[in-house]
Amino acid sequence: MMMLQFTDPAKLKTKKIVFEDIFTALDPGTLEQLKELSSKRSVIEEKINDTSSITEAIAREMYGGLTSQSEQDLHKLKQYLPLLENFIFHVDAICSNRQVMYWVSNLKIQWTTAVGGSLSFLNLLGPKYYQVGNIRFELGMILFLYGATLRDRACEISTEALVQSATLFREAAGVYLYLSEEVLPTLQSIDAGKKPPESTSSVASVMSLICLAEAQVVTIRRAEERKAAVGLLAKLHHGVSDFLSEAARILYSGSGEVKDVSPRLFGYISSLKCVHELRSQRYLAKDLQASGQVGVSIGILREALNHAREINPGEVTWRLAIKEEMDAVSELLEKLERENEFVWHEKVPSVDQLPLPRGNKIVSAIRYQPLRYERQLIFKI
Repeated sequence: MMMLQFTDPAKLKTKKIVFEDIFTALDPGTLEQLKELSSKRSVIEEKINDTSSITEAIAREMYGGLTSQSEQDLHKLKQYLPLLENFIFHVDAICSNRQVMYWVSNLKIQWTTAVGGSLSFLNLLGPKYYQVGNIRFELGMILFLYGATLRDRACEISTEALVQSATLFREAAGVYLYLSEEVLPTLQSIDAGKKPPESTSSVASVMSLICLAEAQVVTIRRAEERKAAVGLLAKLHHGVSDFLSEAARILYSGSGEVKDVSPRLFGYISSLKCVHELRSQRYLAKDLQASGQVGVSIGILREALNHAREINPGEVTWRLAIKEEMDAVSELLEKLERENEFVWHEKVPSVDQLPLPRGNKIVSAIRYQPLRYERQLIFKI
């Protein structure tokens, strides 16, 4: 079973920032560090804005032979983040100074949204940029992009390096968890309409849960390859559904933070959830069949198909993935119904008499540990 693809979270864009044009350095060392900060951000800007003129061959040489675009992007982000953390540390130390507050507002930190619902009318006006006069808005958006890029890399290798892929998904979940708990609460006072959904704790929490679900999907694939017991596989697949149910509850909670979210994000969650619920119910039916409960197995499969028919995602590949699982469930159901008609003659229980599915969640986030280059910055204030 191939993983469903949802690459939208990494499709962010930003406007250029030149730190040394806004912040006045008191000494040459500080000026050089501000220039380095701008330079490291510039390569990220060029990549996500599709304005880079660097060829693939040159990029490979620049990044130590890395051929994967997502690996190159992770390298760029890892170079920028410790410099940004250090910059924020020194700005925080003098944040009450009016001159510093003026500088921060004049950085004009601007980002688009990749998971927001209110995109510009038919894209004729170009992407909408949100401007927030808070340096932690920059940190939040960069970390969101970092988590999305880790996730892209995990998807990229999910068919060939299962353990590494699961680890990257868990790392991405940890980045989003850190965002939700440590960074984005500082932006909570800003009106939801004036900032992108990516800068809200609720959406970061949703992304963390999605990454955990995806980490479990990869982990299950390894268990399937090793011919794990069908009863266990049923619980593991339903564990994926449990992660996604929690994500859906946040999105549907009615919170002011999550009013403006892309239908594609909702669609991805419901599609991935549907695929793994179907597979969970199929394994559960096989497990019950083996213990002689054919009637219960039939009831479970019928209910699984009824529920899946209610899901109709817009993405063609998501619909195909659901159809593939529905076909497998239908095939098993037809087989059991024939056997029951001619051999077992068991009564099929009503829906409220069917056993409730149970899920096992066996993956957890790898906590993100921010790195800060401890370099002194002295501003002329």
